[in-house]
Amino acid sequence: MIGKMSIAIGAALAALAAGFAAAQQQGAPLQVPAKSVPVPADVSPQMGKIIGLPLRANWDIHPKDGAAWKPVAEAGAEALRKLVPGMIERLHVKVERTTIDGVRAFIVTPDVVTPENRDRVLVHVHGGCYVLNPGEAGLPEALFMAGFGHFKVISVDYRMPPEAVYPAAHDDAMTVWKAVTRTTDPRKTAIFGTSAGGALTLAMVLRAKQEGLPLPAAIAPGTPMSDTTKVGDSFVTNAMLDNVLVSPDGFCDDGAKVYADGHDLKDPMLSPVYGDFTGFPPTILTTGTRDLLLSNTVRVHRKLREAGVEAFLQVGEGQSHAQYIRDDTAPETRAVFEEIAHFFDTHLTH
Repeated sequence: MIGKMSIAIGAALAALAAGFAAAQQQGAPLQVPAKSVPVPADVSPQMGKIIGLPLRANWDIHPKDGAAWKPVAEAGAEALRKLVPGMIERLHVKVERTTIDGVRAFIVTPDVVTPENRDRVLVHVHGGCYVLNPGEAGLPEALFMAGFGHFKVISVDYRMPPEAVYPAAHDDAMTVWKAVTRTTDPRKTAIFGTSAGGALTLAMVLRAKQEGLPLPAAIAPGTPMSDTTKVGDSFVTNAMLDNVLVSPDGFCDDGAKVYADGHDLKDPMLSPVYGDFTGFPPTILTTGTRDLLLSNTVRVHRKLREAGVEAFLQVGEGQSHAQYIRDDTAPETRAVFEEIAHFFDTHLTH
């Protein structure tokens, strides 16, 4: 009896292996039936509302140059700016406009800076597909980090189309980074940002390595646009499920191409996953299960680990792209930034 069962199991395993081998040889795509996807039952009401929103209304717009992007960016920024005063009040932070070596920036300071953070400085680069969130519209993530983590944050208001194209955002971010490290011990600094800001965070470290500049003690790239060539499983699996980016061929793809201005999209400065991660500082990454850039984030995490870098990955249940920076009252948002703050506290010297 046992002998017959062993033979049956062996035959089943052989058939399964043969099926996998055939699928690999054929490269046939898996056909997935259409289905309804409910909001997860185990998220907060605040996050549930965000997850349950319809697809972004303007996800399929395709402005072809900076001039065409400007009114789109301004309309979106106007809506976000109206939310910023409430965030500042709830998070107990203050915001000061400044210019650092010619680069526009904001200094965000919490009302209470903990003793261990007194001499620490974080540099923030905002997201927005390299074309969105100018001025105060790029502040929410910096406000959250300052408010929940009690760090002083310098947020870079880098140039975007039509004002400037690649490598303007990278250059502005590096200018601020050089200025910060002239006055602050790099071991007491970190860089963070989400989406395009996540890619810029990674690219800043790549450039610092190339130029022999000091590296931060830690970084936090959130759902980074680490591969603008659109390689990655979740570009397919989460298409039309992510209610923010929606499609790999949507607005964000066009924004990145306008910023790149014909530059090779596989260049590690625009697609950092193709860069050399050897010697990178400890890294904490954030994404969501419905994020179109889930694979972008996972691939960066895996490449960091292969380079021997300490890397931590946090994934939000049900969340589409960057939804952890939408609502400061959501417990999931607080959890994300407290996790990052703890990671920074572990790796930045006192």
